[in-house]
Amino acid sequence: MMFFFLTCLLAVFPVVSMKSPIFGPPEIDSVEGTSTSIKCYYPPTSVNRHSRKYWCRQGPKGQCTTLISSNGYVSKDYEGRANLTNFPESGTFVVNIDHLVQGDSGSYKCGVGINNRGLSFDVRLRVVPGSGVLNGTQVYAEDLGGKVSISCPFTSANLPNVKSVCKQIADKHCIRVIDSAGYKGPNYEGRAKLIIQGTTQTEFFFVIDQLQVEDDGKYVCQAGDDSSGDKSNVDLHVLKPEPELVYADLGSSVRFDCALGPEVVNVAKFLCQENKEKTCNLVANTLGQWNQAFKGRILSQNNNGVFSVDVTNLRKEDAGPYLCGANSDGQPRKSRPSQAWQLFVNEETTFPSRPSVVKGVVGGSVAVLCPYNPKEVNSVKSWCRWEDIQNSGCPPLVQSTGLVKNQYEQYNGRLVLYDEPGNGTYTVILNQLTAQDAGFYWCLTNGDIHWRSMVELKIVEGQPNLKVPKTVNVELGETVQLTCHSPCKFYSYKKFWCKWTDQGCSALPSQDEGSGQAVVNCDQNSQLINLTLKQVTKGDEGWYWCGVKEGLQYRETVAVYVAVKEKGTGSGALSSVRAAAAEDEIETSVRKVESEVVQDPRLSVDTQEKDPEDAAGGSIASADPGSSAGQGGSSKVVVSTLVPLALVLALGVLVVGVLRARHRKNVDRISIRSYRTDISMSDFENSRDFGANDNMGASPVSQETTLGGKDEFIATTENTVETEEPKKAKRSSKEEADMAYTAFLLQANNMAANIQDSPSKA
Repeated sequence: MMFFFLTCLLAVFPVVSMKSPIFGPPEIDSVEGTSTSIKCYYPPTSVNRHSRKYWCRQGPKGQCTTLISSNGYVSKDYEGRANLTNFPESGTFVVNIDHLVQGDSGSYKCGVGINNRGLSFDVRLRVVPGSGVLNGTQVYAEDLGGKVSISCPFTSANLPNVKSVCKQIADKHCIRVIDSAGYKGPNYEGRAKLIIQGTTQTEFFFVIDQLQVEDDGKYVCQAGDDSSGDKSNVDLHVLKPEPELVYADLGSSVRFDCALGPEVVNVAKFLCQENKEKTCNLVANTLGQWNQAFKGRILSQNNNGVFSVDVTNLRKEDAGPYLCGANSDGQPRKSRPSQAWQLFVNEETTFPSRPSVVKGVVGGSVAVLCPYNPKEVNSVKSWCRWEDIQNSGCPPLVQSTGLVKNQYEQYNGRLVLYDEPGNGTYTVILNQLTAQDAGFYWCLTNGDIHWRSMVELKIVEGQPNLKVPKTVNVELGETVQLTCHSPCKFYSYKKFWCKWTDQGCSALPSQDEGSGQAVVNCDQNSQLINLTLKQVTKGDEGWYWCGVKEGLQYRETVAVYVAVKEKGTGSGALSSVRAAAAEDEIETSVRKVESEVVQDPRLSVDTQEKDPEDAAGGSIASADPGSSAGQGGSSKVVVSTLVPLALVLALGVLVVGVLRARHRKNVDRISIRSYRTDISMSDFENSRDFGANDNMGASPVSQETTLGGKDEFIATTENTVETEEPKKAKRSSKEEADMAYTAFLLQANNMAANIQDSPSKA
């Protein structure tokens, strides 16, 4: 049983797992005596270009007999009337067949390589007789969407009788379509009519306008009743227009150019996709309406009567027949004139893959990689934002020549396009993201449209990884240092600073590369990227970007604005910025310690009454029971004077201690796989800016982690207290000063409580 199952699975698997990349017209309708051309596409690989091309006819048992091939073979049936031409540069070959006969109708395959090996495409050819009389039957052959006028003769005996037309269906049953008494079938309402010229004419005409595929078939014209009436047979062939073949790769773009002629230049145009039920679903029209399934993926324009629609990020379900037509309400309707396409989406594509969705956080950035044809290095690249096509389509934001002028106000300091000639890609970076930036964006060039692409930007919750101050003020002639903090996950990335202009973002030299006015210094130990601007001039004012790159790909960026002020009007140079930050940190630390003394139950002062004997064991001796009350009051005055003075002195000691601590390196050790590095947390300009916490009684503990793939690390802060053998926590100078101040407050409160609640001794 298992063997039988495996045999069936192996037999079915090649069919369901592989789709042939060969593509051609699925159906061809031609009239007898005319000629036809069958164009077949194949992937233009080196092997396919030089492989055998063939055209064969399928037999009843599945075999396919070769009629003509690129090796020079021609069957007897095709001698003198068929040829096959290969076009390897475009990946196509064409089969031309002349002097068609009805016997040529049937099923065929166009393919590459050996017959019946899967690299082929099925084609159905139908050859119908031309208009005229064939074996007593009138034959009409008209194009889809056109108009036909069928002549129905009768004898004079039936002049006063009813005239009618019916359509034959299975079992020779004939359903009435129209008659002279006023009846008209629902499928022919508004399209069909009978024309009877006078009372002496022995001929009436059956006219059908806007021919549909369903109109194809056999009809019977009748004058009089079924028993004695005059009847004539009609064979109507509605010829489908041979669609234009469109071959595109999965994920690429395609364009439909609909040119219907001057007679409908002012009529609304539509493009629709035909489904399996033979209904045509709207894709887009000139009235600004579009299908939600194509949201963000279509661009349209209507210039000089030509309606053009670009579809990008092609999917498998986009393959199939498309139809363009004209209708006053812009809704699909099979009419004349019309234009048809057959789209094939090649799933075995070499088109560069890329994410169709990028995510960013408010205040963060995104870097979008855009492909273009590597042969068009000098083409103009651009990036536009897709909008409702009823409004403005996709207005460009930035080009390879710089930021578009009318977008300067909204994207000043935020947007740049990096053109990287040679590798077939360019990068667009957008930072300082807001919730309003969410939407669809297109990568465009003025060259090959097949390389156009779209990306959707989504704004999600989170915080930017890179951190800088939003604005830095500096006075003319001073030196300023811009500090950019990057998380440890960017340790191995390349860091950079650049100055933004509307022409791009020019990289600033590192210390090893030059000694200009602007110098970049990246301290790997502290994960700080510092940009120093010396002797600042007015020309140094503007936007500066800090960013990271992984190899050649840009990852994240962040922007800071440097405002240059005249002497005496600015906020000071680098030292004043640091001093202000130090004062803020000292004030915060003092408030924090005072709060902990009041709120933490471990540091609370016991104010309950004590036994005199217990009080005697304190740092101040108990008062003599026989001493006077005046002496107790004097002691209280002395203590109330000394305690505030001691508090002031302790605060001064704390300030000095904190300032000294800022110049020390409080080095904590972390591990990155088998490598170790020192990260100095005291290098931060202000610990509050980077989310630092003062965890009293706890020390940073390194946690070494090995993950598959790229090097990663996790730095955690844990409590070092153990149940068996407690370890002494390592404290910085700032922590020691805080603890000293806490101890002093405890001692002072204890003294005050003892003096107030215990008897005083002389």
